[in-house]
Amino acid sequence: MTLSTRFSDFDFGVSWVMSFFHQDWTYDGPTAADVVAKHLGVDVDDEVLAVRRDAQLLAEHLPSETIEVLWTAGAQYMPSFEGTGTTGSEWTRRVVGLCDARLSAKTDVRPLTGADTEDGLAHRDVVVEIERVEFLPAEVRAALVDCAHRCTPDLALRVLLRAIVNTPYNSLSPDQYARLEAIGSALHYGEYVVDAVKFMVDQG
Repeated sequence: MTLSTRFSDFDFGVSWVMSFFHQDWTYDGPTAADVVAKHLGVDVDDEVLAVRRDAQLLAEHLPSETIEVLWTAGAQYMPSFEGTGTTGSEWTRRVVGLCDARLSAKTDVRPLTGADTEDGLAHRDVVVEIERVEFLPAEVRAALVDCAHRCTPDLALRVLLRAIVNTPYNSLSPDQYARLEAIGSALHYGEYVVDAVKFMVDQG
């Protein structure tokens, strides 16, 4: 059976949560947890389930230091872990808890199915593409590779795209973008997931 596209044409899961932390994120709440809770409170069940799925993978399969690298790379203006006294594992479990609180308020939440459960395990080329984005710090690329191997290539790819967006003074080659787009299509992404980095493609 052919899987359809995901529930959203846009980014989703933990990488979507990372996008909350833009330059003016404090207008949405006084703390990072308040901001996440606010967004989860108004979004559809599928979005909350996708966030929980990603966060659970990170918390269960990666060391805290690696998780911190991923959040810092993907969420450009998020408070530093050193400054808050919270570890990467603790923060990620907090996100899981916020999802659980939101989902427990309903009795008819349906689990993710079809394309929304695609983990990309057949797409190990994600690791190759991570390593090709040489303008990302080596520490970030290593964390993304660990995420692809120990969590899922799908999650690693979406965090990679967030990290790329946060380094706008660099560029991707047209071939790089085409490969990322092809992997995104294979993972049933909606129209605007990989498209988020299209503005960085070298036009020269």
